[in-house]
Amino acid sequence: MAVTLNPNLLLAIPLAPLAGAAIAGLLGTKFFGNVVGRKTSHTATILGVLVAFILSALTLNDVIDGARFNATVYNWMTVGSLKMVVGFQIDALSAMMMCVVTFVSLMVHIYTIGYMAEDEGYNRFFAYISLFTFSMLMLVMSNNFLQLFFGWEAVGLVSYLLIGFWYTRPTAIVANMKAFLVNREGDFGFILGIGLLLAYAGSMDYQEVFLKKEQLMTLTLPGTDWALLTVACICLFIGAMGKSAQFPLHVWLPDSMEGPTPISALIHAATMVTAGIFMVTRMSPLFELSDTALSFILVIGSITALFMGFLGIIQNDIKRVVAYSTLSQLGYMTVALGSSAYSVAVFHLMTHAFFKALLFLGAGSVIIGMHHDQDIRNMGGLRKYMPITWITSLLGSLALIGTPFFSGFYSKDSIIEAVAESHLWGAGFANFAVLAGVFVTAFYSFRMYFLVFHGEERFGKAHAHDAHAAHAPAPAAAHHDAHGHDAHDDHDDHAHHGLAPGQKPHESPFVVWFPLAMLAIPSVIIGYMTIGPMLYGDFFKGVITFGANHPAMAELAHEFHGPVAMVQHALTSLPLWLAISGVAAAYYCYMINPRVPAWFYDKFKFLHTLLENKYYMDKFNEIVFAGGARALGNGLWNVGDRTLIDGLLVNGSAKVVGWFSALTRLAQTGYIYHYAFVMILGILGFLIYFLPFWHA
Repeated sequence: MAVTLNPNLLLAIPLAPLAGAAIAGLLGTKFFGNVVGRKTSHTATILGVLVAFILSALTLNDVIDGARFNATVYNWMTVGSLKMVVGFQIDALSAMMMCVVTFVSLMVHIYTIGYMAEDEGYNRFFAYISLFTFSMLMLVMSNNFLQLFFGWEAVGLVSYLLIGFWYTRPTAIVANMKAFLVNREGDFGFILGIGLLLAYAGSMDYQEVFLKKEQLMTLTLPGTDWALLTVACICLFIGAMGKSAQFPLHVWLPDSMEGPTPISALIHAATMVTAGIFMVTRMSPLFELSDTALSFILVIGSITALFMGFLGIIQNDIKRVVAYSTLSQLGYMTVALGSSAYSVAVFHLMTHAFFKALLFLGAGSVIIGMHHDQDIRNMGGLRKYMPITWITSLLGSLALIGTPFFSGFYSKDSIIEAVAESHLWGAGFANFAVLAGVFVTAFYSFRMYFLVFHGEERFGKAHAHDAHAAHAPAPAAAHHDAHGHDAHDDHDDHAHHGLAPGQKPHESPFVVWFPLAMLAIPSVIIGYMTIGPMLYGDFFKGVITFGANHPAMAELAHEFHGPVAMVQHALTSLPLWLAISGVAAAYYCYMINPRVPAWFYDKFKFLHTLLENKYYMDKFNEIVFAGGARALGNGLWNVGDRTLIDGLLVNGSAKVVGWFSALTRLAQTGYIYHYAFVMILGILGFLIYFLPFWHA
C-alpha cells in the first residue's frame, strides 16, 4: 500500500499541458514567427494532456490504495507569519477531479483537430484549451486559498479568451466581456470570503483553517450580530455562483456559445463551471457548521435547476439547448450541496461531465454535418445520414434525463432522494424544483433529439428556417459559417446558409466521432460502477465532512441496497415516470401532433415572450447594474472631475490667483509718490495695531 505520492510526478500533471500550451501558443503563432506548424501544435498539446491523464489515472489508483499527499512544492514568499506557497493536496476528491478534467480535455483536444481544421487560429485555439486544462488542474490540486484563487482567476481569464476566440465578431466580444464582468461580481464575494478566513484564522492553508473552525464558530462579524463563519461561507458561495453560473449570476453561460463548440464542451462539462461545486465540497468542514449558508445554497440551486430548464424548451439553436441543460444540471449539483450531500454533488459532477461533453461534441458533429447550420428547425431525419452521431447523442440524452442503468440515473436520483431527506429551510421548494425539473429536462432534451434525428427532413430548402418547420414560433437562431462567423457579416441578408437544395448531411470524420464514442462509454456505465464506493463506501472518507444534524447521506446509505436494487425501486418512483412523461410529451408534440406547440404559443404568448427574453434578466442587469455604473461614472465625471477637480481646484485656484494679482496690480503704478503713500499707510497701520502696548 502506497503511503505517499511522488511530488515530481504530481508536478508533471499540470506542467505537461502548460508545456503544450507554450509550444502551440508561442512557437505556433505570430508571437515568435510561426516556428512550428499545425501538426506540431496539436501533437504537443494532445501529448501534454495525455501525459496528464495517464499520471492522473495512476494517482487515482494510488489514492484508492490509500496514498495521500499534502505538502508545499514551492515557497513563494513569507510575510510575517503568513506563508504564500504553491502546494498540492491529493486525496480522493482531487484525484477524481484530475481524471475527469484530463480525460474530457483529451477528448476535446482530439475532437478539435477535425472541428477547427479550417480555422486560421488553429494553433492559438490549441494553446488556449491546453492552458485552460493547466488552470483547472492547479485549482483542483491546491491545498491553500492562494493557489485556489490563482486557478480560479486563471480559468476565468482563459474562458474570456476562448469565448471571444473569434474576436472580429461583435457578438463574441460582447459575450466574453459579459462573462468576464459577471464573474468579477462573483469573485468579489469570493475574495471577501477568503479575506475573512485569513483575517480570523491567520492562514490560507485549508487544513489550518479547518482546525480553527470551532473557534471561528464563536465569532461574529464586527459591528453586527452575524455569525462570521456564515458570512464567510456565503461570500465563498457567491464566488461559486459566478463560476458555476447560479441564479442570478448565470447570464454569462448561454452567451458563451459564441465560442467554438469544443470550448463549449470543455467549459460546460469538466472545467470552469464545475469549479464552484468542487470548491464548496472542498470547504465542507466549514459549510457544515452553517445551516443558514446551506439553506441559501439550497434555494439558489433550486431556482437555477427549475427556471433555467424552462428556458431550454424554447431554444432553437442546438448549442443553446445544451447550454441551458448545463445551467439546470448545475442547479441540481448545487441543491445537493445545500442538502449537505456533497459526495452526491461531485458524483453528479463526474457523471454530468461525460454525458454533457458528449452532447456538446455531438451537437458540434451535427453542425459540421449541416454545413454549420445550428438551427434545429432546419434539421430532421439525420439518423440515417449520421449514425454514429445519432447513437452517441441518444446515449447522452438518455443519461441526461436519468434513464435507469445510465450514469445520470444514479446521480440525479440520489440528489432527489437527498433533498427529500433534508430538513433545512427551503427543502420543500427544492424538492418540488428537482422533481419538476425531471419532466422539463426530459421534454427539452428529446424535443431537440426528435427534431434533429427523426421526422421530416427539413434541410436543403430555400426557406428551411421558417417557424413552421419545427412547429415552434420562436425566431431562428443566428447561423454561422465554417469558422462560426455570422453568415450575414460577409453576405447579404438573403444568402443561403447550411445545406443547399439537394445536399445531404454527412457523418463527421474519425477525429470527430472517436471522442463521441469514448465519452459514450462512461456516460452509460460509470454511474453503475462507482455509486457504491463514492457515495456509500470509504472513497471520500476523511475528505468530505457530514454533520450529525444533517442526516441526508445517512438516510440514503440506509436505503441503498446496490445499483440494481436502486433501479428496481425506481420503477415505482415518481422521477422515472416524470422522465417518461417528458419524453412522451416531446414525441407527441413534435412527431405526432405539431399543432400542440403552436396552440400553446397562441394561448400563452406572454409566457413565451417571458422565456424568450430570459426572464428579462439581461434587461434588468443592463438597466440596474450597467445603467447604475454609467450613472455613477457620469456623476463622478460631472461632479467629481469637471466640477470639483477642474472647476474648483484647478480653475478655481487659478481664478483666485488671478483676482489677487489684479488687486496687487492696482498698487503697481510706477510713481514714487504712490509707493511713498503706501509706505506711510503701512507705517500708520503698524502704529495703530501696536498702540495698546504703549498704554500698557
